[in-house]
Amino acid sequence: MAQIPDQQDFRGIADGIAADIAAGKLKPGDRLPPQRDFAYDRGIAASTAGRVYAELQRRGLIVGEVGRGTFVRAPAAPPRTILAEPAQSRVDLEFNFAILADQHAALAPGMSALLQPEALVQAQRPLGATATPEARAAAAAFLATRDWSPDAAQILFAGNGRQAIATALTALARPGERIGVEAMTYAVAKNVAARLGIVLVPLALDAQGMKPEALAQAHRSTPLRGVYLQPSLHNPLGVTMGQERRAAIAAVLAETGIVAIEDAVYGFLADETPLAAFAPAQVIVVDSLSKRIAPGLTIGFIAAPPALTSRVAAALRTGAWTAAGLPLVACLAWMADGTAARLAAAKRADAMVRQSLAREALGDLSFQGDPRSYHLWLELPERWRAEAFTAAAARLGIAVAPASAFAVSPGYAPNAVRLALASPPIDVLAVALGALRRLALGDPADSGVE
Repeated sequence: MAQIPDQQDFRGIADGIAADIAAGKLKPGDRLPPQRDFAYDRGIAASTAGRVYAELQRRGLIVGEVGRGTFVRAPAAPPRTILAEPAQSRVDLEFNFAILADQHAALAPGMSALLQPEALVQAQRPLGATATPEARAAAAAFLATRDWSPDAAQILFAGNGRQAIATALTALARPGERIGVEAMTYAVAKNVAARLGIVLVPLALDAQGMKPEALAQAHRSTPLRGVYLQPSLHNPLGVTMGQERRAAIAAVLAETGIVAIEDAVYGFLADETPLAAFAPAQVIVVDSLSKRIAPGLTIGFIAAPPALTSRVAAALRTGAWTAAGLPLVACLAWMADGTAARLAAAKRADAMVRQSLAREALGDLSFQGDPRSYHLWLELPERWRAEAFTAAAARLGIAVAPASAFAVSPGYAPNAVRLALASPPIDVLAVALGALRRLALGDPADSGVE
């Protein structure tokens, strides 16, 4: 057997594997040997093999699947970061943004109002986290549901929903501290936490989302600084918590003192009681207009409990995540004249049409998702690996998101992909879904990626 190299050589070995991936010698979906076999074949220590695999995972080149092994990932299309910007493929089922065909006409009157001198004067003024009393009152009324009405004093404004999430995470945890999160979660939230140096603790899920006992157990093991969760239309799984589950989560919050960040960005598509209604003193609600209106015409909302409002406002200011004047004035106008509510209602109907289309088009494949949601979770046949399927779909001109984009733990990635249904025209979506069904039912060897 060859001499065992120095531990520092693991990067050189990882460079060689990376080169094989770049050259196409190792393709998306190819399985790497178990680490012990890799160590034996290379004549290196098992600990060195572990560091090689960890380095390749850090570079985003491989992914572990529970009970299956380690596989080469599908490459992200440069120069963007996965799920951070719209995909460049001809049919985008990766990035979820719903822009209705005629919504520009609905928005035009509100944009015209911005040309009035009074509106322009207001838009040019610097804004703090709280904007103006009038803006806070308008936002509180807009966000209210039949079971929950935030006080205007609780409302803060961010540039968008992602900035609102970053603010809430910053307010609750310092670098190195722990935040609980669903084991499969919103990819941007995962990436934001990494940027902030916050450790995410994956918590077990079931058909309704986060398990209350998993949250309680994780906190008993090592106290959490908070928990981030999506009770309605979970992204990527599309599941929704029932009332009893929300009450059970609220009971754990009350027992432990944990503060929750409730991501309600997709909540407008579902008529559910917010978690904040069950635990008003321990839930920070984050929301935005990016899905109701459009990503380019949006603001973010934060509704913080009174005891936390000052802390959250400080995090919002120091992070430089406060809203800009012009988008805020425009969005307030659309909220006031009913445009935002009418677009939300139209998108609720649109989402249900697209879900119905997807379920019919995918036929006998295995999938899950709330019928009200703009996304669907497609579980792949055993013969496929998620990374290989993603690469094969890209060859067809269809962008999808593999499970590894959402997995909090590098070694936990179900054999599935998320399909974002909101963006393509209906006829294009139908064709794309039919192509994905044929691909999933086919042989990976015929796809050109094996």
